[in-house]
Amino acid sequence: MHSSNDYFSESHRILRETTARFVEKEIKPYVEEWEEAGEFPRELYSKAAEVGILGVGYPEEWTGIETDVFHEVVVSEELTRSGSGGISAGLMSHSIALPPILALGNQEQKERFIPPVLRGEKIAALGITEPGGGSDVANIRTRAVREGDEYVINGSKTMITSGCRADFVTMAVRTGGPGHRGVSLIVVETDRPGFTVSKKLRKMGWWASDTAELALDDVRVPAANLLGEEGAGFYGIMHNFQKERLYLALMANTTAELALEYSINYAGQREAFGRPIIGFQVTRHKLVDMAVLIEVSKEFTYRIAARIQRGENVIKEIAMAKIFSAEICQRVCDAAVQIHGGYGYMREYPVERLYRDSRILSIGGGTSEIMKEIISKLMFS
Repeated sequence: MHSSNDYFSESHRILRETTARFVEKEIKPYVEEWEEAGEFPRELYSKAAEVGILGVGYPEEWTGIETDVFHEVVVSEELTRSGSGGISAGLMSHSIALPPILALGNQEQKERFIPPVLRGEKIAALGITEPGGGSDVANIRTRAVREGDEYVINGSKTMITSGCRADFVTMAVRTGGPGHRGVSLIVVETDRPGFTVSKKLRKMGWWASDTAELALDDVRVPAANLLGEEGAGFYGIMHNFQKERLYLALMANTTAELALEYSINYAGQREAFGRPIIGFQVTRHKLVDMAVLIEVSKEFTYRIAARIQRGENVIKEIAMAKIFSAEICQRVCDAAVQIHGGYGYMREYPVERLYRDSRILSIGGGTSEIMKEIISKLMFS
């Protein structure tokens, strides 16, 4: 069920096939095993780099593959079609960790941090959320104090995707006074003394992505790791959110689409009262309702992606797309479990995992409530 040709050309089709083949061969056979293990093998990064998946959307000078937004859309959709949101989120954690380096970093920083990640040699994570803070980015407490040529960092971060084994974290820290003007971004290598993974977090869904709580106790980082000026961090974070919210909306739509496909398949095979359950109007109409919602959500998300591609400011619209697609995804996955009956509750049926994985989508990248605040400010100011 791939949507219209308004957005996708031949090069997108080729990339879709490449990514789909990679998922079929390198991910799908192992999903169960990696979900149970709570992580996937580190070598998956280098395998993904070899076929060019990690570099999509990054400048060629940093070993990327310069493309348009819809090439990124294709990669996101096909990775999500593995049926494991966690593998997709973990494998692509650089897609939120590197853009601030691209946006704010100097030549030397880009050269040092970006190519090793796109080659699959290093893992990058983004460190914003704190135990007390959640979506409230302007209230970051982790503090970085300048001492000579170094910053000394103290604080903690939580819910950090790829946090357990990242080689560096693009981290939001407070260098100035209260509010968003005091926030800066600095790259923190995880092998520095005082940096510890205080715990690996156990989650409702996205099991295969390692998610960490991090502690920083007098961690010394060279001042050369500061991205842009002191106080430029909030801009770097906001700049990032537009794409992150697009990825989450795409993930929601693709997860819902998978749930629908599994449901159609199941309804055609499962018999009740002497015929397949797809023979009952109530089931057919439920499947149609699911399809309608997905189609509308996908089309709206693609529209916004096209506007991002044109360089437009779509802060309001991408927040809308994220709210809508996450809600649709939850509704569709819930209906899919219902159609599967008791089997929908069993872990060997993929819809059970889709249902659990779908729940994070209205929380991650800014909760639906925060999205509504952003939209209301833009609507009523």
